[in-house]
Amino acid sequence: MSEFFSGDVQGPRRRRRALLSYLFVGLIGAVIGGLLVVTVAPTYLLDRMPYLGYPPGGAPGQSGIGIPPGSSNGAATPAEPGSVTYAAERVGPAVVGIINKAIAYDVFRRPYTEERSGSGVVFHQDGYIVTNNHVVEGARELLVSLSDGRSVTAEIVGTDPFTDLAVIKAAATGLPMAEFGDSDALVVGELAVAIGNPVGLEFARTVTAGVISGLNRRVQQGERFFVLVQTDAAINPGNSGGPLVNGRGQVVGINTIKFAAQGIEGMGFAIPINLVRPVANELVSQGRIVRPWLGVRIAGREDAARFGVQVERGVLVVESIDGGPAARAGIRTGDVIISVAGREVNSTAELTEAVQAHRVGQAVQVVVLRRGTQLTYSVVLGEMQV
Repeated sequence: MSEFFSGDVQGPRRRRRALLSYLFVGLIGAVIGGLLVVTVAPTYLLDRMPYLGYPPGGAPGQSGIGIPPGSSNGAATPAEPGSVTYAAERVGPAVVGIINKAIAYDVFRRPYTEERSGSGVVFHQDGYIVTNNHVVEGARELLVSLSDGRSVTAEIVGTDPFTDLAVIKAAATGLPMAEFGDSDALVVGELAVAIGNPVGLEFARTVTAGVISGLNRRVQQGERFFVLVQTDAAINPGNSGGPLVNGRGQVVGINTIKFAAQGIEGMGFAIPINLVRPVANELVSQGRIVRPWLGVRIAGREDAARFGVQVERGVLVVESIDGGPAARAGIRTGDVIISVAGREVNSTAELTEAVQAHRVGQAVQVVVLRRGTQLTYSVVLGEMQV
């Protein structure tokens, strides 16, 4: 009885000791296997898998692991022409931020200083910068933020509201300048890169990319048409005055407006650089742009109805300004102009465009309707007073 009881207890004890031995051996094996996986397997696999590897420079403490023969070891790859990187590297240093401390008025007509921001691009190392007129309009003080981190004052050299262009001069020399390209050579679908300062200088020299979406787009603003380059590169408030750049790193336009209607995306516009170049040069040399003037205030078809006049075609002369070119030629208030120099006009923008196609001092034939009678006058264009 006593022997039976003793044997029954010792049996389970031996089985437990055997089970613990197996578990201990298994645990040791798992630890050793894990260490082998961590230390040996990566090198073994990388030597045999050509598409996996460390980046140039290798893993810490190793050299050349997984690097294809002949490749550089950590050297930066130069940007190639036709890439966004190339365009940004070429023009980015010449892009500046512009702070306009302008005078504004509250609802009680009390003046206060209002800060506006925009962009510009250096086109001469002595500090000459082209931008939009609306960026510097009404400026009391101008500050320019340069790509090297400096902030300097600037003064207005000249403005041209008609093209929405302006030239300012920063109080600095030896600045990096951008190269101007040929906007007439643009092709729809080619790379377009916009560089500027959207929403303020905290996002200075932001780069956005897209394509040239359209050429010779006629966009009406107020009483005139702008012929612009269209792009889907993102243009936001603060980008105004900044460059539109092609894949060769050349400025092909000055960003000016975008359509900001609900449901419309990717429709930005730039002033073609072939228009910018002569305006900028004349502003530098003359300080102003001489533009022809007809000497009338006009109203289009819809606005004419407010004056009680039904206009089927042409534009209504609301005022023939005393002493102006039209008044001297015989054109009166209440006449309806139907053509200028042989071009039909049916809107204020079309009339402005027809006049601006000529020079100050040039005589143009203006055809009007007066109480149903068609009359023709030779008008010697005067100089527009800004």
